[in-house]
Amino acid sequence: VAVMHHNVGYQPAVGSSRWRSIRVMYFTMFLSSVGFTIVITSVWPYLQKIDDSANASFLGWVVAAYSLGQMLASPLFGLWSNHRPRREPLACSIFINVTANIYYSYVYLPTSQNKYHMLMSRALVGFGAGNVAVVRSYVAGATSLKERNSAMANTSACQALGFILGPALQAGLSFIGEQGVSVKVIDLQLNMYTAPALLAALFGVINILLVVLVLREHQVDDYGRHIRAINYVSEERMDVSQETEGNIDHVAVLTSNVLFFIIMFIFAVFETIATPLSMDMFSWTRKDAVLYNGIILSCVGFESILVFLLVKVLSQRIGDRPVLLGGLAIIFCGFFVLLPWGNHYPAIQWADLKNYTVIHETFAPIPAFAPTPVSNSSFEPTGCPAEQTWCQYTPAIHLAQFLTADVLIGAGYPACNVISYTLYSKILGSKPQGVYMGWLTASGSGARTLGPVFVSQVYTILGPRWAFSLICVMVLGAILLLGALYHKLISFAVRHGRILE
Repeated sequence: VAVMHHNVGYQPAVGSSRWRSIRVMYFTMFLSSVGFTIVITSVWPYLQKIDDSANASFLGWVVAAYSLGQMLASPLFGLWSNHRPRREPLACSIFINVTANIYYSYVYLPTSQNKYHMLMSRALVGFGAGNVAVVRSYVAGATSLKERNSAMANTSACQALGFILGPALQAGLSFIGEQGVSVKVIDLQLNMYTAPALLAALFGVINILLVVLVLREHQVDDYGRHIRAINYVSEERMDVSQETEGNIDHVAVLTSNVLFFIIMFIFAVFETIATPLSMDMFSWTRKDAVLYNGIILSCVGFESILVFLLVKVLSQRIGDRPVLLGGLAIIFCGFFVLLPWGNHYPAIQWADLKNYTVIHETFAPIPAFAPTPVSNSSFEPTGCPAEQTWCQYTPAIHLAQFLTADVLIGAGYPACNVISYTLYSKILGSKPQGVYMGWLTASGSGARTLGPVFVSQVYTILGPRWAFSLICVMVLGAILLLGALYHKLISFAVRHGRILE
C-alpha cells in the first residue's frame, strides 16, 4: 500500500510515552487471556469437589458465563472509554477481575449452593475481561495507519501467548495438590484449584498499578500526529485539530461484525470438538485425549504467534483484505479436510449405558460426549459411543486428517483474527472507537457462547459429516460476503479521500 500524504508539515508524535502506554495495553491483553485459561482445566474437578449436585450440563453454563459476562461488559466499558480517560474503565474492570478471582477462591466456603457462587464468580471474571474492547480501541487510536497492523498483531500475539501460558501455569501449580495448605487467618484453603485464581488476582493488582502509574492518554491521526482526544486534553503540547469529518460506513461496520462473529464461532467449534472427536475416532482414553490435545493446542498457539508475525509483513505488502480472504480460504480447507471418507469405521463402544454417566475432563467449554464408568473399576471403555447412532455408518476420520486440519485452522484463524480487528479500526477512522470495539468484542463473545452449543447438538446427534459440512458452508458464506462487500472494507481516510490507497 502506497500512502501519499497531502498534508504539509507532517510531524510524528513523540513516541516514548505513547509506546510505553501501548505496551501496558499489550500486558493488559495478555493478562486478560491468562485470567480465562489459568483455571479452565481445573474448573470441572473443583466444581465437583465443592458441590455434589453439579452436573456436566451446569459446567457448560459455568464456562459460558465468562463469555456472557464479557459480552455484556464490552459495550459498557467501550462507551465509558469514549468520554473519560481510559485508565478509569481499565482500572475498574481489572479491579472487578481481581475481586472475582478472589471470590472464586472462596466459593467452597458457603454451606449450600456453591455451584451458583462459582457461576457468579466466572461471570464476574468475564465482566472484568470486557476491557478488551478498551485495549483495542486505545491501540487503534494511538497508532498511525502505518503502525496499526504491527501494533494490532502484537496485541493479538500477547493474547495468544496468554492462552498458551494459562494452562501451563495451572499445570505448574498442580503440585500443591487437592488438600494444599490451610491459611486459617483468612479462612483460605490454598490448593491446586484456588492458587491459579489467586495468581491471576496478583497479576491483576500489578496491572492496575501499571495502568495508574504508566498509562497516559494518547491519540494520533492516520499520519501519526497527535490530535486532541475527546476524553483527554493534553496540557504539554499543542495538538492539531482532529479530522473526523465524514460519516462512518455502517455497512462496512456491520459486515466486519458478521465476519468476526463467524471467525470466532468457527474457532470455538474447533477447540470444543477436538477432545470428543479424538476420543471417538482414535479410541483415546480421557487422559490421553486431554494430554495429546493439550500438546496439539499448545503447538497451534505457538503457530499462531508465528502467523501474527507473518501477517505484519503480508498486510503491508498486499493489504488487509487479501490476507483476510486468504485466511478464510485456509480455514475452509481445514474443515473440508476433516470431512469423513473411506471404508474405515470407528471402533464402537458397546457398553451398558445405564451404568455410565457423562463427565467432563476436557479443555472444551461443553460437556464431553464420551461416557465413563462410575464404578470403582479402572477399566475405561473407549471408542465411539453406541448411543451416537452415526458411529455405525459414518467413516472414521484419520489421524493425518485431524493433524492437517489443526495446522490449517491454526494458520487461518490467527490471520483472520488480527486482520479483523485491524481493518475494523481503520474503517472507524480517528473517531472514538470504544463503543464500536465493544460491539465487536461482544459479537466474538456471543460466538464463543453459541459455538459450543451448536457443536454439542449437531455433532452428537448427526455426526462429524454434518457438523463440518455446515461449518464449510458457513465459511463459504463469509468468503462470499467479503467478496460482495470487498470495496466497502476500506479505511476511513481512504474512503474520504485523505489518503490514496
